[in-house]
Amino acid sequence: MTGALIAAAVLVTCTAFGLVRRRRDGVLRAPRSGGAMRLDADDLGAALGERATLLQFSSAFCAPCRATRRVLDDVAGMVDGVAHIEIDAESRLDLVRRLEIVRTPTSLVLDAAGQVVQRASGQPRKAEVIAALGAAIRS
Repeated sequence: MTGALIAAAVLVTCTAFGLVRRRRDGVLRAPRSGGAMRLDADDLGAALGERATLLQFSSAFCAPCRATRRVLDDVAGMVDGVAHIEIDAESRLDLVRRLEIVRTPTSLVLDAAGQVVQRASGQPRKAEVIAALGAAIRS
């Protein structure tokens, strides 16, 4: 009887965790850190976009990273002055630690000055990236 109760509790806990994770995965939101995070071309190893930059942290064997790359490339191609930069998280651990990247893919939306305005862990949806990009360009 005790084993059945423990199994049921574990099942309920895991299901709740899975539902919360699915709901939050890939959703763009404002960065958590209290201080404003600004990046420049020296940090990224590439030039920022004139209007905004879509920054993606990936790893070699990450399947969602490939899908995220396609989404961000499509959005960057739709809007003039927007650059998409992809960084291998394993080769830039200094930047990963500084930005508190805990999983791949992680996407950041930067404004023209390199200020991080939105971030998402997981594969973001194209419509949300477009909306976040619009907000970054207006600011």
